[in-house]
Parts: sequence; C-alpha cells; structure tokens
Amino acid sequence: MPPRTSLKTFLATARAALTAPPSKRSTPLTFVVGNESADLDSLCSALLLAYFNTYSPPTASKRASPDGVSSSSSSVHNLNIHIPICHLQRADLALRPEFAAVLRDADVDGAEVFTLEDVLGENGKNKNEESQVSVRPEDTRWLLVDHNVMTGALAKLYGARVIGCVDHHADEGKIPADAEVKVIEKSGSCMSLVVERFMEGWDALDQDHDGGAATAKKSGSEGGSGSGSDDAGNTNKVINAQLARLALAPILIDTTNLQDANKTTEHDTIAVAFAEKKVAVPDTQPGEGGGGGDAYDRDAFFKRIMDLKEDIADMSFRDVLRKDYKEWAVANQSQSGIPLRLGTSSVPRGFGYLVDVKANGNPSIFIDALQAWGGEKDSDEEPGNMDLVAVLTGFQDETGTFRRELLVWARSDEGKKAAALFVERRGEELGLRTWGDGGLDLDLGGDEDRGWRRAWAQGAVQYSRKQIAPMLREALEEVAKGGG
Repeated sequence: MPPRTSLKTFLATARAALTAPPSKRSTPLTFVVGNESADLDSLCSALLLAYFNTYSPPTASKRASPDGVSSSSSSVHNLNIHIPICHLQRADLALRPEFAAVLRDADVDGAEVFTLEDVLGENGKNKNEESQVSVRPEDTRWLLVDHNVMTGALAKLYGARVIGCVDHHADEGKIPADAEVKVIEKSGSCMSLVVERFMEGWDALDQDHDGGAATAKKSGSEGGSGSGSDDAGNTNKVINAQLARLALAPILIDTTNLQDANKTTEHDTIAVAFAEKKVAVPDTQPGEGGGGGDAYDRDAFFKRIMDLKEDIADMSFRDVLRKDYKEWAVANQSQSGIPLRLGTSSVPRGFGYLVDVKANGNPSIFIDALQAWGGEKDSDEEPGNMDLVAVLTGFQDETGTFRRELLVWARSDEGKKAAALFVERRGEELGLRTWGDGGLDLDLGGDEDRGWRRAWAQGAVQYSRKQIAPMLREALEEVAKGGG
C-alpha cells in the first residue's frame, strides 16, 4: 500500500496536475475555492475539502482488500485531483499571519498553496481575456466552499462552470438543487460542514493505513522486524494531526472557542470532537506538524491563532480594510443600468482601537483612510462606484465581553436611500446605538457632499456580516427597483 499522503505532498501533486502541458493535462480540472474575503475559514476549508475529495470522496464505494482491510475505491493511479485555490493574490497572504501559522502546523509553506495568479495570470486578475489565464473555462469545474455564488475576477470567466457548493451562508438560489454537490446548512464555521462530510472517509483512510500497518507488523513478527509498519503508523498519526489542526483552527476562531452561543451549532461541536480525536502526535515524532512541537491544548491553540488574527498593529489602514473584504453588485433597473455596489470590511478590533491607537486619537485619519479605500474600489475594474461602504467590527473588550460595531457610509444618492431604509427596518433589530459621541458620523449636505455616515455600537451581537450584508443588499435592491 502506498504511504499516507500529507497536505504538502497533495499540494505538489495538484500543482503538477495544473502545470502539466495542455496535451498531457487531464481535463476537466476540478478546482475548490473559498469566498472573496479569504478568511481563515474559507482558506482552510478549501484545502481540506480538496484534499478529502481527492483521496477519499464521500461517494466513493469501499472495497475489501485481500487481507480484509477496506480501502477507498480511488487508487493512487486514478485520483480525481481537486485543486484548492486561495481566493486572493499571493502578496495578500502576508496579511494573514494566522493562516501562515496553521500552514506551518501542517508543514506547508505559503509558497506551496495556490492563489489567483495560478489560474488568472500574473496579477491575479483578468479582463475577460482567456488568453491570459492558465486554463480555459471549458477545461474546468468549480466547487465553491464558504459561499454559494462565485464572485470577483473568477466569476467573469468561470462562473458558468460551477458544479456545487458546501456553505453555511443563506442560499442565494444560484446553484440548482440537483447540482453535483449542494450542502447549505447553518453552522458557526463552514469547516464544520466539511469535516462532517468526510468523517467516514477520514476514518476509512486511517483504517487503510493503520490496518495495513497492523497486518504488515503481524507478518513481520512471523519473519521480519516489522519496523517499517511502525514508521507507517506514526506517519499516519502525524498527518492526521496536521489535518486536524487545519480543521480545528477556523472552527474555534469562528465560534470563539465554542463559547459563542449565538454562533456555535451542533455541527461545530461534532466536528471539533471528531478532529480532536485525530490530533494526537506520536511521542516518537515530536514537533512534526503538532504546532511547534507543543502537545495539543484547545484553549492554548485557540489563543495562539486568535492573537495572530487580531494583531493589526503593524498594518496600514488600507491593509486592515482589505484583509477581510467582500463586495456585491445589485442589478439596477434605472435608466443608467449601472449596478449598485456594496463593499464590506470585517475588522477584528473595535473603533476605539482604530481611532485611539492606530489613528493616534484623530478620527479624521481613520475616516480619510476609509474614504480612500472607497475611492480605490470606485476605480476598480467593476462598473459603477461603491454606493455603500460598511465596516463591521467583532472583538472582546477589556472585560472579555464580545462586542460588535457597525459603520455604514452612503456615498451616492442611491446609497443614501438604501442606508435610510436599512436603519428604518433593521436598526431596532440590530440594537444600533450611536458609537461614542458621534465623532465618526456625517450628515447630508455641505459644499462638498461626502455622503451620509453613521457608526453604531451593535447591541445584537448575534448578527455578523453573514446576516448584515444581506440586509444592506436587500435595501439596495429595493432602491434599484425604484423603491425607497
């Protein structure tokens, strides 16, 4: 039996499949991609979903080997390789030290993962020019994870090649019920749905390799040393630990160590319990994929990853705003026909930190940076300016209490109408209260109308971007239809 495949080896195999000459490339190639925010959940979920879809797909029938050990129907010579894409440009990996730490735990370097440049060309963008991309749309299939509508530069060329999704956001109705894969369920972390989907396959891989090692060891005791089987068993355990930490990181981050009752679901608790059974590293292999050599401790592991995620001290405001950014366009039925656009940035620290620490107590520094970011997105390759810009914070205060805040900046007449609708319909539900003394707010009018802006403390902390972005889009859609 071939040795268990590590994440590192899997990525090398996938890269060989992608970079093979077109005449020797197996087609269609299947890609797995997370959402545009490229947060820890999206990035890790794409990696794990691609790995298990390659080596132990949930639909694979199991056959019995001659020695009685069950094995996956996919042999090493007949793999349906799934290529995981990080939905960002390679340079932006540097903005995600928490992801780099999780990769290190799995013995993977950032240079080994796939980014947009690997499919869209050198700058990770495209202008609908197929000649610039690495693989033709008709030679691809795309599986979405942590979203159910392809967006951004990928959608321009590959949007029609989507075959399914695994997601925990609201169903936007773009993927049909009879798609090859359609899993949309509520969970704190999308990774929890990925783990649940492959629990049987993960156990089957363990049985293949641990069972095979046990059989080899028995044969060795009858006529050989059997030491190779010990090495194989330890290798399997090390790889399990690497994959388990990859799974655990986003679930614990997104559920605040399973302590956030508003986000934690049964999917999350089941997935954590399962992954933690896989995380033990054999004593004979200290430091190999076990997280810096430390024995696994849930609280310590969570704190290490969360501290890295929240550390934005050395980032510019532009980097803070683009690190976890998602945007949407809404079809406009007015005469102009130019789509209305919403851009949202999730930030792991509060407005107090952004103003008092990063802006040295000067709110205008933060506001100017946000205005510049909106202007940069105006000039992006998408049609239309950014009508609404939102900043959503989520953090623990000095007492350990979880807080949320929200800032909405309406930058066009349509955006102002949508913002008014949003506040009228959702303000009470979200428990919106003026943040501070209103120093971040902006009223309409003036010689240089910069729009309308409000910053709030959000009392209803159970609402994250997953719920608030659809609320803002709903208001934009009504304005686009002539309402408001």
